[in-house]
Amino acid sequence: MAFRRRNKSYPFFSQEFLIQNHADIVFTLVILILIGLMFEATAKTAIWFIQPQYNVTTLTPEGEVTLYHYGWKDCATVLFYFFIAIILHAVVQEYLLDKINRRLHLSKSKNTKFNESGQLCVFHLVSSVWSFYILVTEGYLLHPSRLWENYPHAHLRFQVKFFYLTQLAYWLHALPELYFQKVRKEEMPRQLQYIGLYLMHILAAYVLNLNRVGLVLLFLQYVSELGFHIARLFYFTDENHQKMFDVWAASFVITRMSTLTLMFLAVGFGLARCENQGLDWESGNFNTLLIRMSVLLLVYLTQSWLLWKFIRFQLRRWREFRHEQALRKKAATKQSLRPMKRDSLGHYENGVLKAENGTSRLKKLKSP
Repeated sequence: MAFRRRNKSYPFFSQEFLIQNHADIVFTLVILILIGLMFEATAKTAIWFIQPQYNVTTLTPEGEVTLYHYGWKDCATVLFYFFIAIILHAVVQEYLLDKINRRLHLSKSKNTKFNESGQLCVFHLVSSVWSFYILVTEGYLLHPSRLWENYPHAHLRFQVKFFYLTQLAYWLHALPELYFQKVRKEEMPRQLQYIGLYLMHILAAYVLNLNRVGLVLLFLQYVSELGFHIARLFYFTDENHQKMFDVWAASFVITRMSTLTLMFLAVGFGLARCENQGLDWESGNFNTLLIRMSVLLLVYLTQSWLLWKFIRFQLRRWREFRHEQALRKKAATKQSLRPMKRDSLGHYENGVLKAENGTSRLKKLKSP
């Protein structure tokens, strides 16, 4: 199963060979793990990679419900879906983005940004729809108090735990993709920043059992980022499509304000009023003043940094727009000047008729 066109063959174990065939290599590893399910000796180990572990069956008024908590075996599950994310990344790149790129004929720098926005657009679309479905089915939208009531939320439903594991797997896979996609050194710091921020926030929400609040925050963030990457894709196809950036700007500000308000309401107010205050590793209770303040500080600093970058981006756009308008006015002024024609008496220069004897007199020129 080949994901890339083989324009040139490279020696085995060379850098170019690894970059060109990384998806095929990873696909082989996935097949080997799936084959391990077929044998009794390896089935118990292979299932760690495919199915979330640490399930507990509890009795509820609705009947028996299987819930999950986290543990070190989740690393194996994240690793498997890390491989799956690399394969899906290659599929989207080969069968969707590369075909569009060949039609657009973008420059190398724009091509890199187009691929980045294309990949993130697909991921944000899937993740926002998925997280919204979980919020609706779990009832967090209609009953916001469930975001902090009965903390700690150490036991998760299958869809919630699987969502967090796949989120960690995707953002971890984005690190080697910087190498596979040959991202320029100038772009590395920017991409490492947002990849690291996503991993840090998702892991903190998962480990500290703030998964309900994390679901809402991820949904808001993914919807906002989806608007930005859609606007950027349209901009690369036609640079006149800039109005979508204005729509994204409005949603960005609303997202930041909603995130800050929700964090204060859920962590600063809701958890502070819970009865079970204290640190308990066995039950997964991290409801202490120090941890609450640390979480709020982390989120508030991140949102402030994002707002600062947003303001700088908007100011740069405004300066570029003003500069472009000035150039257009200057070009329009030059075009309004009609070229002068020489006649038998003399010649015109800037609306002045100069005779052969060197004298000059004003003459009104006709409009073109």
